Amino acid sequence: MKYSEFEKILSRARMSRYLMACGGNTKKAMTLYRYNLKLSQELLTVISCFEVALRNSINARCELSFGSDWLRDGVQPSGIFDSFNCRETKRNIIDALTKLNKNYTHNKLVAELGFGFWRYMFAAHQFTATGRILLSVFPLRPRTTVLMQYNHTFFFNQLENINKLRNRVAHHEPVCFRNSSTTKDTTYARQQYALILQLFQWMEIDENALLYGLDHVIETCYKIDNL
Repeated sequence: MKYSEFEKILSRARMSRYLMACGGNTKKAMTLYRYNLKLSQELLTVISCFEVALRNSINARCELSFGSDWLRDGVQPSGIFDSFNCRETKRNIIDALTKLNKNYTHNKLVAELGFGFWRYMFAAHQFTATGRILLSVFPLRPRTTVLMQYNHTFFFNQLENINKLRNRVAHHEPVCFRNSSTTKDTTYARQQYALILQLFQWMEIDENALLYGLDHVIETCYKIDNL
């Protein structure tokens, strides 16, 4: 496809950043755009696997403490989320229950709730509401020291970074540039990818086995770096 046609479809405004990053080389600009899409796809695959692993781990731990319908039970009067401080969590669960209606099962409810919901299980009020048990989701986390606290706030913040990347990819924002510049750079993508792998390890999950045949993030980063 000619660059003029490519630009017409995707818009001059969108392509200008890629064109500037490639020094005005239209062929490279189209290639960089495609590589960015590939990197976004690769990252989303890894994030999706992590999201499922995280919510399943949280769910398994909470089922032990609160029963097999802990989410639905939690929004009932005097339930663990029936409080002003957990009102958004309660609202999210009720909205998901309403959507499922007669098709409700606990597993469907778990799957219906998004990444942001599960991240907020490590926010202060939700973490307390669930009995402060959820650090056990990361059994291989480093030991807390005076200088570094591997507490619920640490994990809430790390999960926020992953959630931001997830939203960035979902909204078709590029991940191949340095911040908001026109400089080609895969540092951000590499850092967030490394964070996800680290969290997998702390969850006692063999990330290499889980992502076998699915993960080409670093390979795609090299292609962008060497373009």
